[in-house]
Amino acid sequence: MTDRTSQAQAFLNQTDWAGAEVKLLAGDASNRKYHRLTRAGTGQTAVLMDAPPDKGEDIRPFIQIATYLSGIGLSAPRIFAADEVHGFLLIEDLGDALYARVLEGDPALENSLYTAATDTLVALHDRPPPSDLACYDAEVMADMACLAFDWYASGAGVANTSARQRFRGEIRNALAQHTQPHDVLIQRDYHAENLLWLPTRSGVARVGLLDFQDAMTGHRAYDLVSLLQDARRDVPLGIETRMIEHYISVTGANPVAFEAAYRCLGAQRNLRILGVFARLCLRDGKAGYVDLIPRVWGHLQSDLTHPALAPASETLSAALPEPTPELLRKLKEKCATTPAL
Repeated sequence: MTDRTSQAQAFLNQTDWAGAEVKLLAGDASNRKYHRLTRAGTGQTAVLMDAPPDKGEDIRPFIQIATYLSGIGLSAPRIFAADEVHGFLLIEDLGDALYARVLEGDPALENSLYTAATDTLVALHDRPPPSDLACYDAEVMADMACLAFDWYASGAGVANTSARQRFRGEIRNALAQHTQPHDVLIQRDYHAENLLWLPTRSGVARVGLLDFQDAMTGHRAYDLVSLLQDARRDVPLGIETRMIEHYISVTGANPVAFEAAYRCLGAQRNLRILGVFARLCLRDGKAGYVDLIPRVWGHLQSDLTHPALAPASETLSAALPEPTPELLRKLKEKCATTPAL
């Protein structure tokens, strides 16, 4: 039994789940792991989150945001027990009906599920965010967009320091001009692998929420981009268009301004993801993320057609290479060979 397993068991022994069966449920791009606990006899379940502090994990933001989301009527997992020192959480099990799995089994539900997820954002944006969240502003977003240069372009062997510097100014200016105000909570990973369908609940509570611990304040288009320009599954263009129109219709947002914000945030987000996916391969040895890069690239090219991004688009077209099969192979060959930049 490892030290981490012993610590987890000690934590569970302090709860009424001490004798439950424990099975690994999932891991993610972070260092967190999830285990499902099942009580013998009743079949009742809960989830153990294992978030090791010595690997940079901190469960306190999850607790804060889960409590906030539940408090405004949204379906974040309830917190049953917590060990902040050792990084363990015992939380409500919202089941296995991830949007991605449900839609794979029944594509006819696509419109209704995405409408429910969009309505959940409307409800969230109708409430003031927690007062102590950091702001995902133009300066922060510009730095995050530059991960595409730092890891994707660098990994492809085409690093360009002057282009990076020029691009940072261009994307920062576009974001500063088109993505104000930063007045709502953004979950920043709001997509089909982090949403659960809970049809026995009512209204927006039918959408189960996961992986929101990195929440910040930001523009209300951000999570809609995350939902509709999914890095892991193809969302039909018709669904993307209808959900943008639905959000604008329900909230009364200015269509022209909202579209500009959506495209600027989309470009920023997809550039960040290009960098993160390349880093997960090059630094962390997770080569599977490279296979997702072409989809992200496609989203980026769509966003860059907006006039607000014309200067940045010109710089990127010369500085970032297209993810050809040869380039993707090159990234995989370098898997786990770049500990830091």
